[in-house]
Amino acid sequence: MSNLDQIAKLSGFSKATVSRVLNRSPHVSQATRESILKIMEELDYVPNGNAISLSRGETMQIGMVTEGINEVMLPFLNSFVETASQHGYQTIIYTSGGDPAKELQAFEDMRRKRVDALVISTCVNDQALLGYYCKYGPIVSWQRMELPEIQSVAMNQYDGYMLGLEHVIGRGYTRIANAWGRPTSMNTSGRIQAYQDAARKYHLEVNPEWSQTGIYSIRQGEELIRGLLLSPGGHPNAILCANDMVAAGILSEARRLKVKVPEELAIVGFDNTELSHTLGITSIDNPIAAQAQNALYLIISKLGGKETGQQELEFQLVQRATT
Repeated sequence: MSNLDQIAKLSGFSKATVSRVLNRSPHVSQATRESILKIMEELDYVPNGNAISLSRGETMQIGMVTEGINEVMLPFLNSFVETASQHGYQTIIYTSGGDPAKELQAFEDMRRKRVDALVISTCVNDQALLGYYCKYGPIVSWQRMELPEIQSVAMNQYDGYMLGLEHVIGRGYTRIANAWGRPTSMNTSGRIQAYQDAARKYHLEVNPEWSQTGIYSIRQGEELIRGLLLSPGGHPNAILCANDMVAAGILSEARRLKVKVPEELAIVGFDNTELSHTLGITSIDNPIAAQAQNALYLIISKLGGKETGQQELEFQLVQRATT
């Protein structure tokens, strides 16, 4: 006799009713549900998760795709996992280490119905290839995408970067350096465009040696500022950074070199993390946790669940001691 048969016999209800209780169907009275659940408890019955997933047609699991886990993505990851859990979903993290073939495993898992949907933090495969998988389930991205099939919850970082630029320009700094991130990222493109627009509008002194891409870490920030202070064309008096870690590295090295901050060098970070708060770094508040929540809400609506409106988000400048 199967477990379902045994529960049905002891409870006095049909297998169909027992199955509805297992699948949390609303079409069962509370008294019936409690009676069946009591029998299950007495039998120490544990439902087969795979069988329930098959009967529902969903796994209640969402995959998150990323090159790796670092300080920048942690707020997004933590917020997404917590919000997904509140809605009954588990999150599976797929880290590729930059390997396109390894990254595709997540998309193949969705094609094989091992996960219901995917959220992209960062990806390395061609976007057109990833778009092919949209027919197997919802794909939402935190990374800005040019592909219309994949919706993105990313904010246009042109706006946030312009806040930082106009802040330092308003305080009299005109020799502005830039420590940009991933060179192929649309976020970096937006920041570069913001700088170019500000340079034209405010007639800034522009030195190509003052702007670099591929700057992500504290150590890279330290190395960058050493080079900038030795620039033969004169050194900048303000620098905007890809994130708060770079800003922390620049601040630390500037202090070692006896450069006065902000009198001789203003520093602006990005993301407004705990690091910027602790070190007193002016930063652009990037509502990462809320973007993760928006990603989950989009996925739920695409899976046919409850429609949840997207939060309206905007960047804010948080001024501290470095400007």
